[in-house]
Amino acid sequence: MIRFNAATASAAFCGAAALTLLTGAPAMAGDASPDEAGQELSKGEARLAKMLEGREAGEPVNCINSLAHQRVTTIDDTAYVYGRGKTIYVQRTTRPQDIDRDDVLVLERFSGSQLCRQDIANTVERYSGFFTGAVRFEDFVPYTRVEQASEGAR
Repeated sequence: MIRFNAATASAAFCGAAALTLLTGAPAMAGDASPDEAGQELSKGEARLAKMLEGREAGEPVNCINSLAHQRVTTIDDTAYVYGRGKTIYVQRTTRPQDIDRDDVLVLERFSGSQLCRQDIANTVERYSGFFTGAVRFEDFVPYTRVEQASEGAR
């Protein structure tokens, strides 16, 4: 996994500029999936891909209902996955590299039952309770299980 900083961003820009000169087309980050680019998926991306098998992405939504008994799966360096059953919601946050399964999300709310884009949650270490950071939510992407057409329904 490549983490972008000033040095890698500069190298990426120079590489894209050189590629543009050679091919006449701009090279954009994210044009190819990791598999197409010959790179392997990270451990977290592979786990998320397995969870999303047989599901279809829907239009991103700004908010989801947040119930106390709702299941949350934390995938290190990748995403939070909310819900179970037919539809689940994937939350990548603004800095997915800060997601750690040993951290617990702490939302300070006095009212309201939704998690929304731009909400900020503090994270605390699961065992000691020490503050470890904060995450800011992005859009929630719903993934709905696709019903398989049976062979006899043709």
